[in-house]
Amino acid sequence: MTVGQAVVEYLSRQYTVDQIGTVEYRERLIPGTFGIFGHGNVAGVGQALKQYQLLDPAIMPYYQGRNEQAQVHQAVGYARHTRRRQTFAISTSIGPGSSNLLTGAALATTNRLPVLLLPSDTFATRVADPVLQQLEQPYAYDLTVNDAFRPLSKFFDRVSRPEQMFSAFHHGLRVLTDPAETGAVTISLPQDVQAEAFDVPEEFLAEREWRIRRPDADDGDIRRAAAAIRSAKRPLIIAGGGVLYAFANDELALFAEATGIPVGTTQAGVGVLPWDHKLSLGAIGSTGTTAANAIAADADLIIGIGTRYEDFTTASRTAFQNPDVQFININITPLDAYKHGTSLPIVADARKALVKLSAALGGYRAGADLEELVTAEKERWNATVDHAFDTRFTPLPSQNEIIGAANRAMAAQDVVVCAAGSLPGDLHKMWRVRDPFGYHVEYAYSCMGYEIPGGLGVKRAALAEAAAGGPARDVVVMVGDGSYLMMHTELVTAVAERIKLIVVLIQNHGYASIGALSESLGSQRFGTAYRTLSQDQHSFDDGAKPSIDLALNAQSLGVRVLRINPGEDVIGDLEEAILAAKAAPEKGGPILIHIESDPLLDAPSSESWWDVPVAQVSGLESTQHASATYTEHKTRQRKLLG
Repeated sequence: MTVGQAVVEYLSRQYTVDQIGTVEYRERLIPGTFGIFGHGNVAGVGQALKQYQLLDPAIMPYYQGRNEQAQVHQAVGYARHTRRRQTFAISTSIGPGSSNLLTGAALATTNRLPVLLLPSDTFATRVADPVLQQLEQPYAYDLTVNDAFRPLSKFFDRVSRPEQMFSAFHHGLRVLTDPAETGAVTISLPQDVQAEAFDVPEEFLAEREWRIRRPDADDGDIRRAAAAIRSAKRPLIIAGGGVLYAFANDELALFAEATGIPVGTTQAGVGVLPWDHKLSLGAIGSTGTTAANAIAADADLIIGIGTRYEDFTTASRTAFQNPDVQFININITPLDAYKHGTSLPIVADARKALVKLSAALGGYRAGADLEELVTAEKERWNATVDHAFDTRFTPLPSQNEIIGAANRAMAAQDVVVCAAGSLPGDLHKMWRVRDPFGYHVEYAYSCMGYEIPGGLGVKRAALAEAAAGGPARDVVVMVGDGSYLMMHTELVTAVAERIKLIVVLIQNHGYASIGALSESLGSQRFGTAYRTLSQDQHSFDDGAKPSIDLALNAQSLGVRVLRINPGEDVIGDLEEAILAAKAAPEKGGPILIHIESDPLLDAPSSESWWDVPVAQVSGLESTQHASATYTEHKTRQRKLLG
């Protein structure tokens, strides 16, 4: 058989096995393959996919896409919703087909989410050299475009001989299924090697199970952590995505309720507790709630669980102002467990560590004054969000109102998807999550264009979940016009497969998030509005709005479009439109709801900060004022050696 045929058959027989408590789960690791074909893979992996499709379509289902980067985003969305138990493979041609994967690879690795990339490469034999789309470097002739994947992947290999595929795929899938190491796994396949025939051992093509490692916590580490918690007066838990990937949300709720320790959440951690849980402070950090940030400021012990402590989480190291603050970091990845110089790292599965820590703490409970403070701060923030959701601005609504309408119209089990712009920050602090799977915001890479293909990946996973007896989930993508224009083409994929993906497109004629940031930094929203070019100053700041109809654009792609017209009833109309979209047939294809908003109406303040340097000298008075404010904030920044 050829290398391409061996790859497809091998991937069809790989399974993940995961054990949560006493329950064991066995699922296909690679349920399908995406591919856009050109010279490089059309006669290799492409031929193999066609051959097996004719034999039995279930062996390795093939999925189309309109952009290679978007195919990675679909795989990542699927992987996150399946809690890293499953992902897709992506096959590309050489040259631009391969390099289109690079942004997706960076996103997957940054988010610690598995995806298998199979970019084609130039001839291993160099029999035709150079070939179309080959990169040539005079100082290193063995370099190809695919070498760009090395710093973006958690594992990289090139199969220059058929026999090399055995170790390449064995070690690649080892990394893919390792929760401490996972990310983009890239195996480069030269186009001549893909089509080459060789004898494949039966052992390579046999079914194989990859057990997801969930290491237990060291007893000594648990004892030291328990002692630190017992001596703390103001402990606080920061829960990240690792809690959800470890299926530890129930264990976290039990731990918080037993100890009285409140919980703040990172972007990836939203959903670990329902928003109205008495100990849930909601989002923490630069895009956090005032409740979480108020408790964080005085906390003397931070218990980080499954978080990588991004600068938004720590408010660029200004969130924790107690001079004696310490960190207990529970993480399956040593890199994250040792952050902030902690002397109390626990390298372990989040769920198993919480079970042990609960037992070690016995009857410990934080002081009643902390619980009273948490209640008061939650009430203050909830009133703030109620006001933001209900304050009416006409004819153009605020983004706050739009988020509130979507939150009310969606069912508890539905999933909101977002990635970039002002929406992720506003969703983080205001979205009232009611289900562990209900919030999907890609914010580790915050990649513009992720929303629609990522949402499509989530929807694929949700459909598979429902087919296996799980809840029926609608997936609602919330996206601004800036991100929509980056990668709306995957709507065509949803049309072709008749997948009901609901997209709420918020048109604010520019980049609202960076516009607000630019203004706060004294740069006067430069280059962040969509305007026609004013030739006299070569400026895009003050011209007329271009006559662009994005609703008509979506309609031209075959999408059903619901327009929300400005006016007094705009928010009620939006809620009705979302409900109508939810009621549409599951196989009816994507639905886009178009609404305009006012980009100058901000969300409630998090009473926090994010470090973005300001020009130290400037002829602009606005920049001078911003620089003075920046210098003041920098005085609160700490090294946080815990």
